[in-house]
Amino acid sequence: SAVLFSLFPGTDVGVTGGGANEENAAAVTPVTAQPLLLTPEPWNLLVTQTPAKEKAKEGETVVLNCHLNSPQHPSLSDLMVKWYKEDERGQMDLLEKNVTILPNNSRIFMSGNLSQGDVSLIILNVTTSDHGIYLCEVTLPDGKVVTGDGTKLRIRRALGLFGIEESIGTIIGVVAAGIGGLVVLIVVLTPQLRKCLLCMRQESRQ
Repeated sequence: SAVLFSLFPGTDVGVTGGGANEENAAAVTPVTAQPLLLTPEPWNLLVTQTPAKEKAKEGETVVLNCHLNSPQHPSLSDLMVKWYKEDERGQMDLLEKNVTILPNNSRIFMSGNLSQGDVSLIILNVTTSDHGIYLCEVTLPDGKVVTGDGTKLRIRRALGLFGIEESIGTIIGVVAAGIGGLVVLIVVLTPQLRKCLLCMRQESRQ
């Protein structure tokens, strides 16, 4: 090539230059197309669960909010959403691939519009067994998994007729405390009362 270069300097440079341009053009094309195929970096998905703690009363409907945000990918329809619950008994899957997986359960399902990033969970007619930490997990097309911080759900027992069930415990506590107080007063005052009675008797005799 050194001989060719010295004999035909202009031609050789032109050919190698053209060849380099063609190679560069060929190399540039995949590089520009590559980021569309590689999803890990561009996705950068944010999964937000609010609030961190939620309370409900037996029989109520609860919505556990979960929102997805990915500035690079406004359309989120290809994502797979999973919801699961953690409590003292362990982990229980509630929803996989955007669909409820609990057998014979129409109480728990995903509400909202996935394409708009709303993958909230709705629980109808909650019971005390529904307490626990609920986590929203999203799987990206490349297999990467992103999980929210979770929402802790606490269930309050429903009051009975006129609130009697819950009030009875309170009333018993108040009465017991009152009786206890009276007993203490009697024990403390008994010696004082005896002294007073003795004084009164002595005065009456005089």
